[in-house]
Order: sequence, then C-alpha cells, then structure tokens
Amino acid sequence: MNTILNSIMILVMSLTVQAQLKTGFYSASCPTAETIVRSTVGSYFNKDPTIAPGLLRLHFHDCFVQGCDGSILIVGSSAERNALPNLGLRGFEVIDDAKSQLEAICPGAVSCADILALAARDAVDLSDGPSWEVPTGRRDGRSSLSSQASNMPSPLDSVSVQKQKFAAKGLDDHDLVTLVGAHTIGQTECRFFSYRLYNFTTSGNADPTMNLSLLAQLEALCPKNGDGLRRVVLDKDSGAKFDVNFFKNVGDGNGVLESDQRLWEDSSTRRLVQSYGGKIRGLLGLRFDFEFPKAMIKLSSVEVKSGVEGEIRKVCSKFN
Repeated sequence: MNTILNSIMILVMSLTVQAQLKTGFYSASCPTAETIVRSTVGSYFNKDPTIAPGLLRLHFHDCFVQGCDGSILIVGSSAERNALPNLGLRGFEVIDDAKSQLEAICPGAVSCADILALAARDAVDLSDGPSWEVPTGRRDGRSSLSSQASNMPSPLDSVSVQKQKFAAKGLDDHDLVTLVGAHTIGQTECRFFSYRLYNFTTSGNADPTMNLSLLAQLEALCPKNGDGLRRVVLDKDSGAKFDVNFFKNVGDGNGVLESDQRLWEDSSTRRLVQSYGGKIRGLLGLRFDFEFPKAMIKLSSVEVKSGVEGEIRKVCSKFN
C-alpha cells in the first residue's frame, strides 16, 4: 500500500512539475539555446552515430537518480557517475561542449539538466526517430552520490522488479515498455549478458529462451573469457535506426539483455511489445513513434528542480 501511495505522490508531483516546465523557456534569456545543443549533438553524431544511444542513456540514468537534475554529470570519487550501473556511460563531452558554447553567449542561463533533455531528443531525431517539443526550465542539483544509484534498472531485473522501479518514479507499465524501446538504437557490453551465453543454468548452458541464431552470433562477438567491454547493438539487424525492430526481436527471442527478453514472459508487457511490433492491428495497435515522445516528456519531468531550487552550473561537471 505504501508503494502505491508513493507512486501516486510522485505522479502528482511530476504533473505539477510538468506544469512548471514549459516549451520555449529560453526564448528570451537565450534564444539560440536549442539550436546550439542541436548543432553540437549533430557535429558529434556525424563523426560517430553511436553517440546517439549514449546521450539517450545518459539522460535516462540521470533522471532515475534524484530526478532529472544533471547530477550524473558531476565528476568526483563518490559521484553518481562512478556507481556500478553508470560505468560505461557515454556522451559527457557532448554536454560539456554545448554548455561551454552556451556560457559564452548566455552566461548562467541554461541548465545542464536541460541540455541533457534536449540532447536526448536530438539524438533520437538524428537516428530517424521522432522529434518533440521538450519542456525546459530544469535546475541543476547540488548533490551527486554514487550510493543513491542502487535502484537503477538492471539487465538482471525480472519484469516485476522493473515495474517496481519504474513505478517508484511515477512511470507505469506502458512507460516501461515504451522507454525500454530506446534500445532500438542501444548498445551494451558483453559483460552484461555473457552469462546468458555460457552460464545461465546450473549446468552451464545458455538461456533456453534465446533464439539459436542470436546465440551463435553473440558467441562469435563475445567469446568465453573474451573482452567483456566489447560493445554490441541491442537491436539485431537494425541497431543504427530508431524503429520498431527491437520489439519484433523480443517477440522472436532475439532480446540481447535478459531484462528485455523477459518483457515477453509477462502478459501485460507482452501485449505492449506485440502492439509496437505490429502483431496487433487495428484499434489496439500502438504507434511507437507517437508514444515514445510522450513517455520521454514524462520521464524527463521526474523529480526535477525548478524555480529557485538547485542552481545553474557554470560547468556541468562540477558544482558552482
């Protein structure tokens, strides 16, 4: 009961914050803010398109700990970015670059938290995904502790645990499946799923839910006792394009992460996966490119600071 009440309170707070945030927040204080963020993301994307999922994941990880307040960007031995779930995050240099440009023309105006939210949107758009108006007006947090990242979603999580973690942030099952769909352009490292290939059962066999062709492919990419840091796309055959192929893969046993594939085992999440993957037609069919922006706006409003809360950092990697 307490969990339900907490989730309701967080949802109410999120809706209140969404009302405080607004599109075009910087139209007077820094009119070129969104243009500069877009051009910066585009510059890095043109050199390395894999930066797109990095930026999207960076924003997601920021929002799941202390809300969307840029706390993931702080450098320090005990800072949030050094927590185990956050190791391997990418895109910090993109945010720092955009912030440096913005400080040169609009000092003290644009928050790092807003730059993260805008960069995540632009990363999706550049990957042939949808675009959307990002409500802005977030303030940067004054705290960043690795110890607070213990409740981040994990590749090992069952569907019930995933639901609990999302609900704790005011996000429902629909949001869960929709946001996990970001893995359509996602990447992961061999170390986060290699146990599914070589040591999933007590007898050391592979995960029996895994498609055999995917198993062979992943064994070649991630040999036993190989480089655990090697990156692998999460969307087989369509890893660079923001589309619904990820959901089709999950339905065919081609989910790379255990947490992704488990979405097929739960009746409520399976129905959403089927719908996004095109296996449910008509009125029950959902359009991923329409639902994803709505879920992102909801996520990027989680526990944000606005008004006089927090600060506007001069440098994203350290407090003022």
